[in-house]
This record gives sequence, C-alpha cells and structure tokens, in this order.
Amino acid sequence: MNLPDVPPTFRKPSATERPWWWRLERADGTEVADADLPADLTGQWFGNRGDAESWVGEAYGALAAAGVDQVVLLELERTVYGPMSLHP
Repeated sequence: MNLPDVPPTFRKPSATERPWWWRLERADGTEVADADLPADLTGQWFGNRGDAESWVGEAYGALAAAGVDQVVLLELERTVYGPMSLHP
C-alpha cells in the first residue's frame, strides 16, 4: 500500500523552508546545549530574517536568564552577524 507524502501542515519544516536560526552561546563562544535551556527557547528556526530578529528581541531576557550571553544569526550555515551580546 502506498501512502501519500505527509502534508506540509503536519510535518516539521525543512531547513530550506526555515533557514534562519540563532546559535546561542556563552561568553567564551561555546554553544549552549538545548538540554540546558527551557524547551520554548530551543529549536527555533525562521522563514525570514525579520522573524528571527523579532524573536530574539522578544526572547533576549529569557535567553540571558537561562545562561545565554551572546547570539549569532545564521542563514543555514552562513553567519550573517554576531556574536551579539545580550548584556547591557
């Protein structure tokens, strides 16, 4: 029996559909592991740069409280900018 492909609304978007993401780092540049963060701060991928920047603008307080010192914006594997400190 052949089943149809999973409709886009029921599957996780691919990296090419949501290529923008933030690498969350400590002050020394090491990446903060997802296991060290609240679930709502992990696995965030965005369809465009504006959505990614809006999210970090809204989440920076929670990120800093969870031990994130700086962030780097990436489009797939290309670094767009950063590191950008989350501290004043």
